[in-house]
Amino acid sequence: MSETSIRPARINKVIPNSIAAEIGFEPGDAIVSINGTKPRDLIDYQFLCADEILEIEVIDVAGKTHHIEIEKDYDDDLGLEFETALFDGLIQCNNRCPFCFIEQQPPGKRDSLYLKDDDYRLSFLYGSYLTLTNLTQKEWQRIEQMRLSPLYVSVHATEPEVRIRLLKNPRAGQIMEQFQWFQERRLQIHAQVVVCPSINDGIHLEKTLLDLASFHRGEIPAVASAAVVPVGLTRFRPTEDELIPVSQEKATEVISQVEKLQEKFRQEFGSNFAWLADEWFLIARQELPPESHYEDYPQIGNGVGSICQFIKQYQATAKKILPAQLKKPRKFTWVVGNAVEIAFKPLVEKLNQVKGLEVNLAPLRSNYWGQEITVTGLLTGQDLIEGLREKELGEAILLPSVMLKYDEYKFLDDLTVEEVASQLGIKILPVNGVEEFLKTCISYE
Repeated sequence: MSETSIRPARINKVIPNSIAAEIGFEPGDAIVSINGTKPRDLIDYQFLCADEILEIEVIDVAGKTHHIEIEKDYDDDLGLEFETALFDGLIQCNNRCPFCFIEQQPPGKRDSLYLKDDDYRLSFLYGSYLTLTNLTQKEWQRIEQMRLSPLYVSVHATEPEVRIRLLKNPRAGQIMEQFQWFQERRLQIHAQVVVCPSINDGIHLEKTLLDLASFHRGEIPAVASAAVVPVGLTRFRPTEDELIPVSQEKATEVISQVEKLQEKFRQEFGSNFAWLADEWFLIARQELPPESHYEDYPQIGNGVGSICQFIKQYQATAKKILPAQLKKPRKFTWVVGNAVEIAFKPLVEKLNQVKGLEVNLAPLRSNYWGQEITVTGLLTGQDLIEGLREKELGEAILLPSVMLKYDEYKFLDDLTVEEVASQLGIKILPVNGVEEFLKTCISYE
């Protein structure tokens, strides 16, 4: 990436009472360079700011250039947030994985839904998964020099022919050599394996997990953990993709297979090392493992233990803030994906023990995606309209914000919360996290 293609880093927020606020930075200003270097991304910005004297070139909202000198302590943060973490553009994916969610969406939605991220910088900063198939020698060198660890890697299979078949990319077969590269440099990855029945399950899944475990050794193991995730399919996927949905029988088989390997890993490492995503147990209609099973939740971003963690937080917060009764009776509908219906029933029962509070769980499947079993985050506005129309919903719908685009009230099908509320004729209250959910239940006016 040449310096000429690096855009100035546009500021979208200045933290109050920060160094930047005192100097007079404003949203809309853009940083061109720090100590003569143009930052390519948030990693460069953080690295360049770790100095005591900064000479910053800034373009203000009016387009005027300023040169500012700042003296600060080595580890002081300037207090700036940016429109994007990548100032030189997203490194996009060069694979054609048939199970990629991007490829399983209908056309005509917002552009951001079709961006295929395979960027090592977002993996380091935010834990998104990459395949390592598109890195140039310069980028490998940067990972090494800046110690960008851990990274999060979509492995799927360690046998070259199986991984090439899955990713549709001849470079995908180099994964074992890449693990070796991380091991030699004492850098780490967290791995994920998306199981596609009849392609990388059975003996292939066992080999993959044993290969990954062979790099879980030493003071700094190259592979820190692995997650096993069921393939998610939608009705929009290409008909020739050779993929088979995960059945209840297949989920039961995979759980049994991985649990046997976990026993071996516990004896060898004192850790499960490889974890099953919560969805396996939901599809198999089995109870989730106990909280102790998840250790320090190394794969929480992959949905490994997220239900257990939510329930634990819920119980602790409910104990602290739920009153014995409400001053004014309230009735709500709590919308969730039908995958968590059984797990969440006791939570609703706890809420309804509060006198004057009635919360009804509405576990919905997604007709939009064509999924029998649906996680909450994939429910769309259309699913809510179809699933809740002409039902008694109380005063308002409690809507987990995981269904919405991160910076606006819009579902994955591009319907807005306002549009859905209008169609259903009821107020919709997006809630983020356990505490906000419970406080809304007891204090909504």
